[in-house]
Amino acid sequence: MKILFISDVYFPRINGVSTSMETYHRNLRLLGHIVHVIAPDYSRPSSDETDIMRVPSRRVPFDPEDRLMSFKWVMNQLAKIRSENYDIIHIQTPFVAHYLGVKLSRMLGIPCVETYHTFFEEYLHHYVPLVPKKVTRFLATRFSRHQGNSLDGMVVPSKPMLKVLKSYGITTQTEVIPTGIEPASFVLGDRAAFRAKHGIPQGRPVILFVGRVAHEKNIGFLLKVVDRIRHEISDVLFVIAGEGPAVKSLEHEVMDLRINENVMFVDYLDRHTDLNDCYRAADVFVFSSRTETQGLVLLEAMAQGVPVVSIAELGTRDVLRDGVGVLIAREELTDFSGKVVAMLGDEKGRKALGDSGREYASEWSAKKQAKRMLNFYISVLKFPAEPCESGD
Repeated sequence: MKILFISDVYFPRINGVSTSMETYHRNLRLLGHIVHVIAPDYSRPSSDETDIMRVPSRRVPFDPEDRLMSFKWVMNQLAKIRSENYDIIHIQTPFVAHYLGVKLSRMLGIPCVETYHTFFEEYLHHYVPLVPKKVTRFLATRFSRHQGNSLDGMVVPSKPMLKVLKSYGITTQTEVIPTGIEPASFVLGDRAAFRAKHGIPQGRPVILFVGRVAHEKNIGFLLKVVDRIRHEISDVLFVIAGEGPAVKSLEHEVMDLRINENVMFVDYLDRHTDLNDCYRAADVFVFSSRTETQGLVLLEAMAQGVPVVSIAELGTRDVLRDGVGVLIAREELTDFSGKVVAMLGDEKGRKALGDSGREYASEWSAKKQAKRMLNFYISVLKFPAEPCESGD
């Protein structure tokens, strides 16, 4: 099968969508299929530019990390795109990529599907805060329903997210298919090396967040958790690994809370080199986002044997099982900080929880999810499904 991914983001821009795309790109190719990508040009290449069409793009004013692709430029490449004889288009994001994908689908006479990576009902409010939340939710619902019903199929990373979309009135053929974990995520990182590189004493208690540093990630709540914990564990260090539009406001919040000595910001880390070291350097991974459609970083932390303390909202409810790699907490300071303090004070408990999480994460095979994705494509194309071995 020949598949065309279209996305408004991709490496070297690092986020969950890029990671999901790369995982499926690699595993579908390993299964013998051809995958091409249309994505923005960031004026610097990613580590692997195989089969990628880079589109001239301009910066987005309110979010300088991202780019707005030229719709017209892609349309001028129509003859070249048509000559590739794609079987299906898989849209990954709902901006220019969505409208490009739908347009190309109609012009080429092939179906298009889309993965719903972003929970817009919660996401939109953070970026237009002057508009009442009731209004942004109404707009997000209409936006998602209109886009979803323009597709031939929709992929959703979790059952709770599917329930939300169905409540919007989306009637398109849907399938719940999460992103899987690559074998490389289980290669244990170098805890000591990461700590030495960043000047963190080997015995200092460390809690960690990895991901896009964005308002919808609810990292401000985690800063308040750290403020609470430091009264019991004075040398606790909270490492925030990632970049994004909320960095400046979080830095101000750190100053206001007077927890400068307890927080360290680290830029994006190369997932093929430094990321596993970062996970492994932590004693506890913490997460409090309410808007995740899956929460892949939770499984990545578990794959490194790091115990997790997290709320379980939306997509993370599908991933998390209390007591299996994670202590599920309420989004409430006493409960959440109490569970983190308990973990930091119990070395044997941390190891036991981390070991159970590592075993659990192994069930989320990237190869298995790629086969499920392939069978979804086949169902949209109305071809007979390919068998999936039970052991994958």
